[in-house]
Amino acid sequence: MIEPTVSTIRKESISSAGVRRLHFDISSRPFLVLVELTRSCSLACRHCRAESAPLRDPNELRTEELEGVLDDLASLGAPRPRVVFSGGDPLRRPDLDDLIRYGARRSLSMAVSPAGTPLASPERLAALREAGAGAVSLSIDGYSPETHDAFRRVGGSFGWTVAAGRSAVAAGLRLQINTTVSNETVSDLPGIAKLVNDLGAGMWSVFFVVPVGRADVTQALSPDNTEDVLHFLHDIATVVTLKTTEAPAYRRVILEGSQKRSRWHPGPLYDKLWSDLDGIWPEGAERARRGSDQSAPSGHRRAPLSVGDGRGVVFVSHTGDVQPSGFLPCVVGNVRKQPLSAIYTQSALLRSLRDPTRLAGRCGSCEYATSCGGSRAQAFARTGDPLGEDKSCPYGAG
Repeated sequence: MIEPTVSTIRKESISSAGVRRLHFDISSRPFLVLVELTRSCSLACRHCRAESAPLRDPNELRTEELEGVLDDLASLGAPRPRVVFSGGDPLRRPDLDDLIRYGARRSLSMAVSPAGTPLASPERLAALREAGAGAVSLSIDGYSPETHDAFRRVGGSFGWTVAAGRSAVAAGLRLQINTTVSNETVSDLPGIAKLVNDLGAGMWSVFFVVPVGRADVTQALSPDNTEDVLHFLHDIATVVTLKTTEAPAYRRVILEGSQKRSRWHPGPLYDKLWSDLDGIWPEGAERARRGSDQSAPSGHRRAPLSVGDGRGVVFVSHTGDVQPSGFLPCVVGNVRKQPLSAIYTQSALLRSLRDPTRLAGRCGSCEYATSCGGSRAQAFARTGDPLGEDKSCPYGAG
């Protein structure tokens, strides 16, 4: 998920609970639409939820079908959903620029999430900006080429991605860095935080791996380690603007604010991340400590946006299947048979995901059911029930 534009932010407010809420009913329209243009990609990432392949699928949505999706979203009027073209690698679609241009002309906010390959050249990124894209997100999963390239399973990806980040900023695109947190990458978080700062990225989106696609449960952090990472992110969010994906418990950590120390005891991973940050980026660590001393629950942190899988967010696959998100593979319709806007409002599953009273287990009884609600993708991956409890979160356990 790429952060909203200024025009969209004006349609949000900070609730009394400290969570950003949209000024429109997310039951009537999505806030964010992720469109998987293709699963073709030259990388072979260990965690890929799409299980990407080198060649394009001949059953991909055609240009005119994708234009129909954009027309449907534009017809909703203001505030129109934000559209992110993803993959695979969307740069492998020869009609990418035309699709961006088509959406931008219909007043849709367009963003792209390319893979870190030589295709993400300065000229190509400048062309995306010229076509009407406002933002790009690039994935960096290690502070060194060794970690990142091993995770992406292609040598050179780290260098290509860092270069693409600099080129994106130079082209006038807003840059978001995505990082997948797994047992393999978690120790690189302090260094990646510094890299995000050095690249001038406007947002760091920290993805917590979901056991779907190529990923399995052995890659996922334990609940206690997840909690350590969320608290570490809470502390450094006064220095690096960030958000989490598939870890909405970060909202709980934000809301607990200065009272968290009385309700949580740091674990060894938290201490290690801070020790490494001190060694890699002492200036950032000092700034984070000063920011964390503030008594306000949010301090300088960006209040989290209360949206999630099927709740303001919806995903369209390369063949038109509609899902709550790319990480929650429950198909609720297909845009070749029904408009996306109708699927979003009428699907029984999507409606249930927008109702916190339908949540089961600890998520259903949690006082943060409305502001957090748990990751529906994490719940489905571990229990088979998209309304089940999020077992990646330790809050209220035992």
